[in-house]
Amino acid sequence: MINSLHTKTMNIKQWLKAEYLPIPLIALMVLTRFHHFGDVLHLPDATLAVFFFAGFYRKKALLGFLLILAGLVDYAAFQNGVSDWCVSPAYAFLIPTYATMWVAGRYCATYNDMKVMELIKSVGLLVLAASVAFAISNGSFYLFSGRFEELSLVEYFVRVTKYYPSYVGASMIYGVAGLATLKALNLLSQLQSSHKAV
Repeated sequence: MINSLHTKTMNIKQWLKAEYLPIPLIALMVLTRFHHFGDVLHLPDATLAVFFFAGFYRKKALLGFLLILAGLVDYAAFQNGVSDWCVSPAYAFLIPTYATMWVAGRYCATYNDMKVMELIKSVGLLVLAASVAFAISNGSFYLFSGRFEELSLVEYFVRVTKYYPSYVGASMIYGVAGLATLKALNLLSQLQSSHKAV
């Protein structure tokens, strides 16, 4: 009986260490990336949150795989009629955009106990990382896409700020849901550990 409880506890702890995390992350990105801003029938793009939680996995190979997968999903979307207006030399700057989210997630993975303050810090870091990602992706598009030569930086900034709430908001919805799931799994693991001790 004790060995059985220990095995169950270890399995949950392994999951918390993200042993199985890549599978739902890959599925979530593929299912939501085709429609980057979402609509009535489609969920908002979860890509930023996926890279954030991929940081918990702490393996650079997953980062590389997700970057390639994002490009392949975009290619498939463009082949199926989604506008490719955003494809320009600035598209390469999605690499540091997503890497920013991955690094933030990697840092948050150091919060092992998922206490309330750690969750608050994780949400704060998620907002900061998504804001930096927004600045990188939009700033590079302004500078390198060749589509805004007539606009000053201030005019461009005024135009794109309306996209900031949805850009960061989608990341927050997925991020808070993911952190809440990890907190619930952590509580379950602690409960199983306390039963084992009894």
